[in-house]
Amino acid sequence: MPLQIGPYQLPSKLLLAPMAGITDRPYRDVCRLYGAGLAASEMLTSDPSLLQTRKTQLRLVQDDEPLPRSAQIVGTEPEVMAQAAQFNVENGANIIDINMGCPAKKVCNKAAGSALMRNTSLVKKILATIVSSVDVPVTLKIRTGWASSNRNALEIAKIAEDQGISCLAVHGRSRSQAFMGHAEYETIRQIKQAINIPVIANGDIYSIEDAKFIFDYTNADGLMLGRITHGQPWIFKEINDKLNGHFLSKNIIKPISFREKIETTLTHIDAIHRYYGTDQGVRIARKHIGWYLYNLTNQDQVLLKKLKRELFTIADAPTQLNHLESVLNKL
Repeated sequence: MPLQIGPYQLPSKLLLAPMAGITDRPYRDVCRLYGAGLAASEMLTSDPSLLQTRKTQLRLVQDDEPLPRSAQIVGTEPEVMAQAAQFNVENGANIIDINMGCPAKKVCNKAAGSALMRNTSLVKKILATIVSSVDVPVTLKIRTGWASSNRNALEIAKIAEDQGISCLAVHGRSRSQAFMGHAEYETIRQIKQAINIPVIANGDIYSIEDAKFIFDYTNADGLMLGRITHGQPWIFKEINDKLNGHFLSKNIIKPISFREKIETTLTHIDAIHRYYGTDQGVRIARKHIGWYLYNLTNQDQVLLKKLKRELFTIADAPTQLNHLESVLNKL
């Protein structure tokens, strides 16, 4: 059954997780190319004084992105968050996603992100205010709770459904775990059984086999992929093919060639340079280059260290791209 969010039927049940400093426009484009059904923006502040800054403007969804375009917002004040939601809709967003899952201290110290899960009455007010302020679907991302000893995700999920949230994504860790330890899926399974809106499972999806297990165990409507996509956006196609059963027939699925992976890498890095400009683009590209090299060198740590040392000292965009191409063509 296709994944539906409001009026939008997504082309895939695999969603790209919003990741600060990562899921910018070039990253969203390359992940959509390989089958991401939805690719939300990086987390956007609700602070009205920051909405016109270059940093925020670069994080907004773009009018020429495929529909639906999802913008994720973070904050603590219902009315301020509602205004931010309206601002993003006016700037092209078709879906508003609310972040109550970020475990970062700089976010939680302001009682935003996953810290909001400690205050269910505020959660209810935020959701109600935002849903009533925009005429597009509103989605929500949460964790299992504030701490492992206080898993209240099921309570939050029921509040979300009651307040008109269109889809719920759940990361299988508490805020106190951050990204340590292991994600658990029993909470997600219970939430899926308890509510009638789509539920998206997130956390510890490191392989195609993980994806299939999580789908089967939780009966979730979709999966949200985060760190597994770093340096291998083609993972969306590989997982989609397996989940759709294409792997059963060699005549249907054609594996992604190493040459295509190289071309995708170069196209993505070039897009980063064009999006941010030479100076900022070169700096931002380095982490992506590191991730691509990690995958394309088969995690050869000695070779990886050598290539990163060569490439990370380059400060000029054309030189960075040309040297990267030379390196990749020798692999």
